[in-house]
Amino acid sequence: MAALSFVVPVVSRMPASSSDVPVFQPRLTLHTLTRGDGLLGMRAHGLFGPRGAPLTVAQIDWVYGSGAQRWSTPAPRYPDQELDVGYTPAHIRRDPVAETAALELIRDMGMLPLREDALQWRATNPMHDAGPLWTLVQEESFGDFWADDGPRLQRHGWQLVVRPGFAHEAVPVQAWRFVIDTASGEVLAKEVAGALPTRAITADAFDRSDTTGHWLLSIGIEVDGEVMDVAPMVADLLRRDPRWGDAAALERIDEHAVISLRAPRGRRIDAMAGPLKAVVLAMLDLLADPRRKNGPLPMSALDAHRLDAIHSALLALDSGAPWHMQGEGEVLQLARRLRQAGAVGEVGAPPGLAIALRPYQLQGLAWLQYLRQQGLCGILADDMGLGKTAQVLAHILVEQQAGRLDRPALVVVPTSLLFNWQQEAQRIAPQLRVLVLHGDARGERFAQLDRADLVLTTYALLWRDLHALAPQAWHLLVLDEAQTVKNAAGRSATAARKLQARHRICMTGTPLENHLGELWTQFHFLMPGFLGDARSFSRLWRKPIEEQGQTVRARLLAQRVRPFILRRRKQDVLQELPPRIEIVERLQLQGRQRALYESVRIAADKQVRRALLRRGLGASQVTVMDALLKLRQVCCDPTLLKGSDTPRGIERAKLEWLRDMLPGLIAEGRRILLFSQFTEMLAVVEQEVNALGLPYLMLTGQTDPAQRGAVIARFQQCQAPLLLVSLKAGGVGLNLTAADTVILADPWWNPAVEQQAIARAHRLGQTRQVFVYKLVIEGSIEERLLELQARKSTLAEGILGHDDLASIKFGQEELDALLAPLAHGVHEKVVVMPARSLTGDVWDGVS
Repeated sequence: MAALSFVVPVVSRMPASSSDVPVFQPRLTLHTLTRGDGLLGMRAHGLFGPRGAPLTVAQIDWVYGSGAQRWSTPAPRYPDQELDVGYTPAHIRRDPVAETAALELIRDMGMLPLREDALQWRATNPMHDAGPLWTLVQEESFGDFWADDGPRLQRHGWQLVVRPGFAHEAVPVQAWRFVIDTASGEVLAKEVAGALPTRAITADAFDRSDTTGHWLLSIGIEVDGEVMDVAPMVADLLRRDPRWGDAAALERIDEHAVISLRAPRGRRIDAMAGPLKAVVLAMLDLLADPRRKNGPLPMSALDAHRLDAIHSALLALDSGAPWHMQGEGEVLQLARRLRQAGAVGEVGAPPGLAIALRPYQLQGLAWLQYLRQQGLCGILADDMGLGKTAQVLAHILVEQQAGRLDRPALVVVPTSLLFNWQQEAQRIAPQLRVLVLHGDARGERFAQLDRADLVLTTYALLWRDLHALAPQAWHLLVLDEAQTVKNAAGRSATAARKLQARHRICMTGTPLENHLGELWTQFHFLMPGFLGDARSFSRLWRKPIEEQGQTVRARLLAQRVRPFILRRRKQDVLQELPPRIEIVERLQLQGRQRALYESVRIAADKQVRRALLRRGLGASQVTVMDALLKLRQVCCDPTLLKGSDTPRGIERAKLEWLRDMLPGLIAEGRRILLFSQFTEMLAVVEQEVNALGLPYLMLTGQTDPAQRGAVIARFQQCQAPLLLVSLKAGGVGLNLTAADTVILADPWWNPAVEQQAIARAHRLGQTRQVFVYKLVIEGSIEERLLELQARKSTLAEGILGHDDLASIKFGQEELDALLAPLAHGVHEKVVVMPARSLTGDVWDGVS
C-alpha cells in the first residue's frame, strides 16, 4: 500500500500571532491489515487478537488548516511547531487543549496504542511511515465501533477515512432466503442457499407431538453473493435492543427503517426493518432461546402458521430486498387448513339429540368434528354457561351414529359435577349408554367398560382407578373443568396422561386462571411437547410474559395456541341473554373491626418484610399468602380470624349488610346465590339466616356427594329462595338458572373465580335480569384486589384472543399496595392498635 507522507514536528522559536491559529480537525483512518498486506500476525506476547488473523488498525492525526498538514499523536507539549509543507517551512499554532480532549475521547471508546514491535511482517513494515497505530482489544469490536462510535466521533468534529478492505463497514442485504425441508432431514442444497449452515436432524431431535410431521426452516440473507444464517444475528438484536420484545414499540418501527445486524467476524449488515419484523413476530421464542444451537430451526407441522405469517407479511411489503422461499407449498397449505379450524364447514345436529343446538353450538360441534378428522386435539373454552357439555355430548353421539365409537369415551369431571353430567347425558343424549364410576362399589363396574358409550369418573378417583382405566383403549378422553388439574406433576394429571385415546379434549371456561403454567399443563395433556417441556416453557414464555412484560412474545404465544382453542363469549353469541347488573357495595370498617384490621395489617407487614429480606419474594409465598388471608378474614368477619373469642359487640360490616338486605331481597321474590371462599363465613351467615327465620339451602365441600344433586334440584324447583355456596363446591359447572341474584361475599385477585360463580345463574336458559352484588371493604386489601383482577383479565384475554396485551408484572409493588394502611377520609380519625405477632393473640388491645 502507498504510505502516507508524515513529517515529524520540530520546535520553532519563532513567535506566532493569534491570527496564525488554523482550524483544528482530528482525523481517524481505518484499515484492515491481512496477509495480502504482508502481515504475518501478532507476536506471541501481543495483547491483541489471535496470531495470523486479520487486524484492523487506526491512524489518528491532528489536521490544521485546509491542507494536508498533520501532526502525529500523542501531541508534543509545545504549542508552536514548524511543519514542512512541500519543503517550505511554516509556523502553526497548535491547540493542546483540543488535542488532549480528542485523545481522551478516542481512549474512552476503547482505542489503545499498538506497540511498534507487536506485529510480524513478511518483509519490511509497510506501515512504518504511517506513524503510531491504534487498535481495539478485540477485532470483532470494530463493527460496534464503526456503527456506534463512528457517528459519535463525527458529531465531535472528527473526519473519518476508510481504506479499501476495511472489514467492518456495513453492507446492505441483497436478498432474503427461506428454505423449508419437510421430508429428508437434509436442510439445504448448496447451489440454492450458498453458505447457509447444513446439518441432518432426525425425528428424535424434535420435542413435538408424535402425531404431527416434522420440518426444518433455515432463514438466510444474501450479502455480496454469500448467504448467511440470519438466526444468530436476530438473536443478538433481541438481546441488545428491547424494542424488538415489545409489541407496541415494534409496531412503531418503520418498515423501511435500516437496522444494523452484527454478522460473524465483526461485519455489519444493514437490513430493512420490514422482513426483520416478520421474522421476529413469527419466530421470537425460537430465535431468543439461549440454548438453541446454530443451524436450521426444527419445528412440527403444528408450527406451520409461523411460515404462513412470514409469507403474508412479506407479501404486504412494498419494497426492500427481494425474498425467496423454497419448499413452502406443503407447509403453507397446512397452515391455511389450521387457520380455518375455527370456521369449518357446517355440521347438523345428530338424530336423537333431545335438545335443539344453537348456531354457535353447531359451530362448536363442527369444530370438534374437524379436530377429530385432522387427528388434532383442542380446548373447548367457551364462556361459562354457553353449553359446553351439550356440545361434547352431541359430538359423542355423532361418533356413535357414524360407527366410530367402537371404544368408549371417558369424561373426567370434578366430584361436584358428576351428578350434573349424568343428568345431562340422560336428558340430551338418551341413546348413549352411560356408566358412572363412583362410590365404593365402582370396582364391580370395571367389567362393563367395553359395553358403555360414555364413562364418567372424577379427578379424585382417576389415579386410584388407573389400574383398571389404563389398560382400556378409549376413543375420546375429555377433561371437564380442565383448569382443575393445575399441577402437571399431580396424581390426577399424571394419571390422565397415561390413558390411551385417539382424541383428547379439554373443557374449561377459564383455561388460564392464575398463570400461564396452567395453559401449558393442559397442552401437555393434549399434545405433549407442543409447548416444550415445563422448564423451557417457563424460560421462553412464562417468565418473559408474566415478569418482563414482553408483549411480542405474548402475542406469538396467542397465535401459537389459538388454532387449538375455541372460545366464544356470551355477549358475542347470546344477544337474547338478559343483561346482568354488577353492583360493587363498598362497605366501611368501623370502630374495633377497623382497629383490628390495622393491628393485623401492621403485624403482617412486618412479618412479610422480614421474610422478604431473608428469603426473597419467590421463596416467601407461604408467608405472603398467610398474611393476605388474615386481612381478608378480618374484612369478611372478625370471628374468622383464629385467636381468642371475639369481643362482644364488635362491628361486623358484611354481616350487618346481609342482615339488612337479605329479608328485603327475599320479600321482593329474589332468588339468591351467596358465594364465599370461606366455609367459616358461610357458617356465620347460616347462623344469621336462622336467627332471621329465612329458608335456605347450603352446598359446600362437606355436603354428602349423594345429596348434591338433591340440593341443586330443590333450589331449581324454588323450594328455598337462598342457596349458600362455597366457591370450591359450586363455583363451576352447575346450572342454577333459578337464581336472579348473586352475592359475592369476598373478592379474590383471580377474576375467573368470580366469573365462574356468576355464570351459575347468568347462563344459557336464564330469562330474567341478574343482579350481582360484590361486597368490598372500602380502602382495604379487598379494594386493591379488584385492581389486580383487571390486570389478570388482561393477561387471560390477550392469550385467548380478545384484547391487546399490556405488560403483565406482579411483584413487590403490588404487594406493597395490598399491605398498605386502610384509606380513610380527611376528617376521619383512625386509632391503630399496637402491632403484635400474627401467631399471638390478635385480640389484645381490641376491646
